[in-house]
Amino acid sequence: MSWKTLDDMDLTGKTVLTRVDINVPMDAGRVTDGTRIQRIVPTIADILAKGGKPVLLAHFGRPKGAVVPEMSLQPLVPALSAAFGTDVVFAADCRGGAAEAAIRAQAEGSVVLLENTRFHPGEEKNDSALAAEMAALGDIYCNDAFSAAHRAHASTEALARLLPACAGRLMQAELTALEAALGQPQRPVTAVVGGAKVSTKLDLLGNLVGKVDTLMIGGGMANTFLAAQGKDVGASLCEHDMADTARAILAKAESTGCTIQLPVDVVVAREFKAGAAHDTVAADACPADAMILDAGPATVAAVATTLAASKTLIWNGPMGAFEIPPFDAATTAAARQAADLTTSGGLISVAGGGDTVAALNQAGVAEKFTYISTAGGAFLEWMEGKALPGVAALAG
Repeated sequence: MSWKTLDDMDLTGKTVLTRVDINVPMDAGRVTDGTRIQRIVPTIADILAKGGKPVLLAHFGRPKGAVVPEMSLQPLVPALSAAFGTDVVFAADCRGGAAEAAIRAQAEGSVVLLENTRFHPGEEKNDSALAAEMAALGDIYCNDAFSAAHRAHASTEALARLLPACAGRLMQAELTALEAALGQPQRPVTAVVGGAKVSTKLDLLGNLVGKVDTLMIGGGMANTFLAAQGKDVGASLCEHDMADTARAILAKAESTGCTIQLPVDVVVAREFKAGAAHDTVAADACPADAMILDAGPATVAAVATTLAASKTLIWNGPMGAFEIPPFDAATTAAARQAADLTTSGGLISVAGGGDTVAALNQAGVAEKFTYISTAGGAFLEWMEGKALPGVAALAG
């Protein structure tokens, strides 16, 4: 799929409607985590440097098409201004007179922030009339919100088809990284997929077994696969009703030449708490009254061997109950090895998903991965092989 970037657009004197994701956590009117704001700074800086006038379109929360004062974007103005190093002017609507007046008065080098797009019911309905009202405000459309690209909304899909459109720097980086991981990857390709339930990642697993060389399954999901193979998983988190599905995925992997790697040993405990008494046993020797909470050292060694032979890594989900020590050991060990291989130039590593990012941060290696996606649902749907409306619209 091809799309234009800011480098392909003449922005001089042009109003650039820029879709961003600034749906950040707030407390008492203050931003408590500005990561998403920081990640759009390169796009805003480039638009300004190229002589463009950035006008931000964004959502906040779930107002469901109604004006909810507590979900206004206005409180974000100070944080945005500080991040951009310039004035940010707020407009009380994302269409019509208020927006038009703010853009008309926009000083050179400043940024306009339009009010929450989801205050209009037409936003989530991908309403063409609302998109047309937005399009009337600008000359060029730039989408820098990959995290919202899996939604066919007026500001992410319909609007992109009404103006010359391009990807912002964050969107460009995300698409480039994912193309490198799943589009035309360097092989062998390994995927690590963890998490609690197979049922939430069926599409992901089904897509990956046809695209990667090795699929490592960890976390509670691994218990379901072990049980499907006839192994007793004791009191572990396990979807026993997904056994047939797990066996079907194993069969599909065999037909596509994908090796599925499951734990060969596990760390078990009888309490789910930090510092709980624990033992390491073979994967088929979990006591009836114990829970599998992490992969064991033999599994970690097998993972290390696979990673060392890989050229590309895609990671979504932890290998154990990483939030509670000592059950973070396998995830941390694998993360640190992947990071070392990446920094030495031997591995392209792409990771995403809330728990994954948290686990990599906990291991102190997130910055060493080739790319960390904070896009959540959009990242997952891309890995599932689904078309993302916001990306497809950029390609025309």
